[in-house]
Amino acid sequence: MARPKSRALWFASHLQTCLERDVRAITNIHDLLTFRRFLALLASRHGQILNKTDLAAPLGVSVPTISEWLHILEMTGQVIIVPPYFENLGKRLIESPKVFWGDSGLACYLLGITSEQELRRSPFWGQLFEGSVAAEILKSQANQGARKELYYFRDQQGLEVDFLIPRPNAGLWLIECEAGKTVRSAMAAPLLSLRRALGKRSKRLIIVHRKSHSAQATAAIASGGSD
Repeated sequence: MARPKSRALWFASHLQTCLERDVRAITNIHDLLTFRRFLALLASRHGQILNKTDLAAPLGVSVPTISEWLHILEMTGQVIIVPPYFENLGKRLIESPKVFWGDSGLACYLLGITSEQELRRSPFWGQLFEGSVAAEILKSQANQGARKELYYFRDQQGLEVDFLIPRPNAGLWLIECEAGKTVRSAMAAPLLSLRRALGKRSKRLIIVHRKSHSAQATAAIASGGSD
């Protein structure tokens, strides 16, 4: 943002526009106060498994209402719903999608994060970084005129990989997001575990992390992995 000190005013205006123009153009929301509370509550679930009942209960609304509001936010490009990747892997998988705000700056505003220092100390730091990666992947797919396809993987034994992307004629790309600048070989463990389960379907393993100006660049951090 060109004028960081104006970010709060900008995001407040953005929310007002979203509420009063975009959302109301699609559906008639009578209780804007509850809808605003919903937006803040949804921000606190950024990067987590979507549980509509968990969102509905504290707001005193029905699960179908939450479904409608989420659909509106997805249609207007406010949120990203990432479904789980399903394959016959002989595993018990988590079946619910994950939810991210498409704009990490707006997510920070809703979470009350007002500075870079607060962001680095926030328990949401990792999820916010992950959400920004998701948004960039979808933007890249849209710019290339490709179908938007983005999945995540998590089984009930705890194996989790942040994102999976089917690539035409290139199999699956497995992506792990790390908000830190230091990359360690242990970070590749989930990618390697899932690659063993997927076999030849997985073609590339990628760890996305923040750029370090001091660490030496590397293209492989673990045997059998890349990037």
